[in-house]
Amino acid sequence: MGSGEKSSRNFHLLLPHNHHHGKKQARDVPKGCLAIKVGSQGEEQQRFVVPVIYFNHPLFMQLLKEAEEEYGFDQKGTITIPCHVEEFRNVRGLIDREKSLHHHHHGGCFRA
Repeated sequence: MGSGEKSSRNFHLLLPHNHHHGKKQARDVPKGCLAIKVGSQGEEQQRFVVPVIYFNHPLFMQLLKEAEEEYGFDQKGTITIPCHVEEFRNVRGLIDREKSLHHHHHGGCFRA
């Protein structure tokens, strides 16, 4: 997807209703953000809170594609990204720096 071609696939996020999950978990995700889990097989998964706008970024879309290939579209609950935590942190940093340059920084969302 590097030569300017657009992905024809749309990702639809089904957000869980608050009454199915603990209130503490719902409260610690700021408006405009979403909690995800990240971790490869054999690695402890870590929880991250990311801005939903990042789901449209090509690097993040690649991570979602990997999640689809690994788990399919029928994931229940929190979206899980099957990559190494350090790799995700690097991607997150690249996206965060790029968005900061464009004055769309969402500093309150990115935390583990």
